[in-house]
Amino acid sequence: MDTLPAATTRLDERALSVLAHPLRSRLLSALRLDGPATATALARALGTNTGATSYHLRRLADVGLVTETGDGAGRERWWRAAHESHSFVPSDAAGSPDAQAAQSWLRGEYQRQYLAWAEAWAARAATFPPAWQDAAGSSDYALVLTPDQLTSFVGDVDALVERYRTAPPAPAATEDAHPVLVILHTFPRVPDGTP
Repeated sequence: MDTLPAATTRLDERALSVLAHPLRSRLLSALRLDGPATATALARALGTNTGATSYHLRRLADVGLVTETGDGAGRERWWRAAHESHSFVPSDAAGSPDAQAAQSWLRGEYQRQYLAWAEAWAARAATFPPAWQDAAGSSDYALVLTPDQLTSFVGDVDALVERYRTAPPAPAATEDAHPVLVILHTFPRVPDGTP
């Protein structure tokens, strides 16, 4: 068995272009959220066929976003995400219309996924114990910051998330532990935005 995924990676132009594909994006998310799987299991979970899944996993592997675990026997290949997360910023695509288009598509896809996760929680929140219903939620804050301050703020949030990511729940609380999605959006308020 191979080592655990690295914490994060910065996507270059090639990785951006490969990841900006509906099935590839879904495959990477599934591997990050649900752990290692075979192409057959992923195809079943994502409602596609094994041939397409295998092809797109290999494309993701070509740019270092997924890797084989080394488990499995015969033709059965297990895959895992190579990193827990990835990042990119607009300047990574400066001068490359293809990379800019890939970034734009990925940002839109992520917004759709975040909304789907939030709507799924809202639809099922009442089935969770009251402690989970009370702990989960959404917040928004209006801050007045410079770009440097916003960069620092995001760095502080990243450090806080990393602290919780690497600290397992207390043994007595393990049965209450549940995977939690933390989604952070930071952007300037723009004209015609509401309210």
